[in-house]
Amino acid sequence: MKTRQYDIEKQHAKGKLHAIERIELLVDKNSFNEVGSEITHSCTQFGMDKKPAPYDGVITGFGTINGRTVAIYSQDFTIIGGSLGRMHGEKIANIIQSAIEMGCPVIGINDSGGARIQEGVQALAGYGRIFYQNTKASGYVPQISIIAGPCAGGAVYSPGLTDFIFVIDEISNMFVTGPKVVKQALFEDVTAEQLGGAKMHAEKSGVAHYRAESEVDCYHKVRDLLSILPHCAADGPQPVDPHYIRKSQSRIGRILPDKPKAAYDIKSLIEVVVDRGSFTEIMEEYAPNMVTGFAKHSGVLVGIVANQPKVMGGVIDCNASDKTARFVRYCDSFNIPLVTFVDVPGFMPGLEQETKGIIRHGAKILYAYSEATVPKITIITRKAFGGAYIAMCSKHLGADQVFAWPSAQLAVMGAEGAVDVLYGREIRAADNPDAVREEKINEYNQEYLNPHLAAKAGYIDDIINPEDTRQRVFECLRMLSGKRSTEHVVKRHGNIPL
Repeated sequence: MKTRQYDIEKQHAKGKLHAIERIELLVDKNSFNEVGSEITHSCTQFGMDKKPAPYDGVITGFGTINGRTVAIYSQDFTIIGGSLGRMHGEKIANIIQSAIEMGCPVIGINDSGGARIQEGVQALAGYGRIFYQNTKASGYVPQISIIAGPCAGGAVYSPGLTDFIFVIDEISNMFVTGPKVVKQALFEDVTAEQLGGAKMHAEKSGVAHYRAESEVDCYHKVRDLLSILPHCAADGPQPVDPHYIRKSQSRIGRILPDKPKAAYDIKSLIEVVVDRGSFTEIMEEYAPNMVTGFAKHSGVLVGIVANQPKVMGGVIDCNASDKTARFVRYCDSFNIPLVTFVDVPGFMPGLEQETKGIIRHGAKILYAYSEATVPKITIITRKAFGGAYIAMCSKHLGADQVFAWPSAQLAVMGAEGAVDVLYGREIRAADNPDAVREEKINEYNQEYLNPHLAAKAGYIDDIINPEDTRQRVFECLRMLSGKRSTEHVVKRHGNIPL
């Protein structure tokens, strides 16, 4: 990289780091090599011929993180506000294209005032080239976006096409239209933080996957994520260590409460089953009724999907559906086996969810799991009711191995609802309706809600003790390590319900 003077103090005055400082925090020491350092714009209109723009306002190049190559671009807000013109866009598109050819991840650090108005449609062409390369890279190399300043208008759609978006408290602003335009068009007073701040995107919109307290914290989180992700889908599945790594499972059976409807934290169960300290949650603040993340099991990277009983009872709503489907498709793209923990009462009922399109959103989970060809292992811990039982990687959607704990309940609905439908007339006619109803509920629980009926039908491969869960998952990962899909229907692609 060429030695040059950067206007670092201008960024520091805004409480932000400079583009080059950000790169240096991300990559291994002295590993960054800049490309396209002499490129600049050729615009002469609106006085642009008198505005110098070194490297056209974006630093691009390659470095290493934990010794592995990554492609990086970092927008420099001190140069024409980091605005994107044709050559600025070409530089970013070219570095993504090079990453595809080299089979390495792409990290984009976004800090820009948006399209360079002076260049008109040329700026829009630059965005179009980036979007095209983002789409080509999708599912082949990991793409990570860091929002380290403003990211507005057309600029938001490049991060929107990438795999993981990192936002930073009090620094990130990401929106299609800013507060001024919203005020003019809709007469709404809203701040940039309310409209597109880090907290909003992490908790409400679901746009962000990680929220960091500071820039330094953000770059550490990016390095941590890249240390576990495959660097390219062409790398193939991770080999399984044939030696089982033992870990105490004595407390796993105590995680479930005695009361069948009592809440508990599914993450406590996940952490017992996977390698110690290896679980990394994705989108922790968004749709917390569903947990998604990466973990290691006996050294093998796996994707975790789990209902979270302590939030809304673990029910599946529109947001949880989108979160799950997107994560499942990512894991399938990069040959990451899926381990699903099921404790679900159903899909969320009600007017709000129906008008939001729970049918369309819920179908995304069905599609994603059905389409996935990686090893799929499912553990039913407590309950799996209705369509949600099917959606949570059931045997019917191609799960390779499905296990149930002895306490598991599988049915169209819970005993109370089922009894009211099946025996309603008999209960109402009884001398003591409450006693008869309680009797029927107990009878239904014992005869129809246990996992043995599903096991006899072949929908559950084995009923296992909770203490055996970790070992059974390991055995499945070892057995399925050579899995190859034999089903192939000749078509361009399916039509996922978006």
